[in-house]
Amino acid sequence: MSDLPEKQVKRLKSLIQDAETNLAAAKELLISLVGDDPTVQRASLDEVAGKVIEGVFDGQAMIGPDGKTYPVPANYASKSKLVEGDILKLTIADDGSFLYKQIGPVPRKQIIGTLVQHDGAYYVEVNGREYRILLASVTYFKANIGDQVTIIVPEDSPDAVWAAVEAAL
Repeated sequence: MSDLPEKQVKRLKSLIQDAETNLAAAKELLISLVGDDPTVQRASLDEVAGKVIEGVFDGQAMIGPDGKTYPVPANYASKSKLVEGDILKLTIADDGSFLYKQIGPVPRKQIIGTLVQHDGAYYVEVNGREYRILLASVTYFKANIGDQVTIIVPEDSPDAVWAAVEAAL
């Protein structure tokens, strides 16, 4: 019976570790669904009343039909793997919060390159060409300079400047 408390302690430690892992996974899933920007409304589009604007993602922001730029949370863009040319719908709720939804993804292709950094920005170099990527993608995938990275680019846009990160290899 002397080892009974030791077994219980080990079991409790295991349960706590499992709970922490599950909590971290739940938080990551929540962030992937709604982002972690407090200005983003955490409700479905159907529940939100407000102004609706459709626009095109330019790699960092949404450009509305009037040419106005609307900020897209980097975590949302990164985890949703948005690429240049994707059509987004922005609902600006009555309380001023923003809710984005991707409604028209452009055709995509995946390519592999090397992560580089210069001028304070991150790029993936592929056959002598560089595609800019979001810092949020670099941190999310825990990528390091020199790592091989799979990126997603618009299939029909040879002049694309931005790419989304699919995975760090």
